[in-house]
Amino acid sequence: MAKESIKARQRKRERLVAKYAKKRKELKEKGDYEALDKLPRNASPVRLRNRCKLTGRPRGYMRRFGICRNMFRLMASEGKIPGITKASW
Repeated sequence: MAKESIKARQRKRERLVAKYAKKRKELKEKGDYEALDKLPRNASPVRLRNRCKLTGRPRGYMRRFGICRNMFRLMASEGKIPGITKASW
């Protein structure tokens, strides 16, 4: 489980990326790289990290579900993910 401060920092970056997305696109199309440099560093989408929505874990992230492999396995075995069943033969 990631610390709350790490998860909060990630949410803050996501808000900044969303806020400056339109402005970044316009500046890139113009080729105004000096103005791009003046934007906040955390406004760049490159600085985002895929994290589990439940635990904040950065590794073993499954894009399709938005959670880490540990939570996926737990939720799948409990039947909380529709259409996913544990293999048995």
